[in-house]
Order: sequence, then C-alpha cells, then structure tokens
Amino acid sequence: MAPKKKTFSITKAVKANARDRVGTPPPSRPLPTVKEKAAAKPKHKETFADLLTKDDSR
Repeated sequence: MAPKKKTFSITKAVKANARDRVGTPPPSRPLPTVKEKAAAKPKHKETFADLLTKDDSR
C-alpha cells in the first residue's frame, strides 16, 4: 500500500509563513499555584500607623 498523500492545509501554511516572518511565539508560562499566590501577597494590609512610621524613618 502506498503512503497516504498529505492534503494542503491553508491554516498550516499561514502559520508557517507567519513563523518565518515574525519568529516563533514565546513559550507559555504556567499559572501560579494557590500557594505561590498566597506567598506573593501579605496576609493583612499595613495599618495607617505603620505606613506613617515607615514614612517618618526616611
């Protein structure tokens, strides 16, 4: 049996042309996990008094 001929796909041709002109897209980044999100944010907002004392120390 002869191998099956590949049919022409316009979508694949357009994407290949765009990759040649612009370059490959950057790799995708994984979404942060729940623990990473929690670690990035403080648990409580700073109080107004803390903000004032921090500002006075400058």
